[in-house]
Amino acid sequence: MNKVSKTTVESDLKSSIVKSVSDIGGFEKFVKRGETVLLKPNFNTADPFPASSDLGFLKAIVELVYECGAKIVMIGDSSTMSLNTRKVMEELGVFDLEKMEVPPRIYNFDKRNWIKKQVPDGKFLKTVSVTEILERADKLILLPNLKTHSHAQFTGALKLSVGFMKPIERVRLHLKNLQEKIAELNKLINPHLIIMDGRKCFINKGPAEGKLAEPNLILASESRIDIDVEGIKIIQSFKGNSLKNINPLEMPQIKKAIELGIEK
Repeated sequence: MNKVSKTTVESDLKSSIVKSVSDIGGFEKFVKRGETVLLKPNFNTADPFPASSDLGFLKAIVELVYECGAKIVMIGDSSTMSLNTRKVMEELGVFDLEKMEVPPRIYNFDKRNWIKKQVPDGKFLKTVSVTEILERADKLILLPNLKTHSHAQFTGALKLSVGFMKPIERVRLHLKNLQEKIAELNKLINPHLIIMDGRKCFINKGPAEGKLAEPNLILASESRIDIDVEGIKIIQSFKGNSLKNINPLEMPQIKKAIELGIEK
């Protein structure tokens, strides 16, 4: 098992992020001078955090990655297929980040090319089209929120990768064996670091709304599986959660990811 760091946010968010990542080696372990780094937040809808990524959290990570010497920081996503990604980003104020002293480049995946790929060992998902932006980054950092999901039970690091997928293909994704397909999709995604914003979370319903809890945590790990397992346990610690009596390792998306040998 890879290590999952958990840091309680007491006052300064940026310092709490630094502390959590430092516990697994520090940003300098994952980002080298001159690299292009892609940050993948959660802009599925324009609903407020934790339904979507908090801009303060995202801004702090942009600053920290640049402080490591990154040449370019990219932020990219594709919203749920029933919504316009640019309008979602505008409503959330994402383009305000372009006013930073050293600004990130913001990409709407829907306006870029999609690359069709074979899914290694894919049983439920044989092929999938993913954004070309994945191939332009030296490093990938996933920035999931912590929440339950009405169709997939839980949405964290593994589920976040659906945003890399061509929207029209997500119809087929959701028809049957959704969780297994999420795991298989992750065979094509190779993150170097995951930082989960667990200050607030949904403990039922989700992903856009639900009963709110406040763990007040920042989690960091090199492993999508390990951070998701820890996230599930955090949700299970709150009364009224929808994941009660579920063994995280037996949740289909987790179980399948383990079977596929996804180690990070």
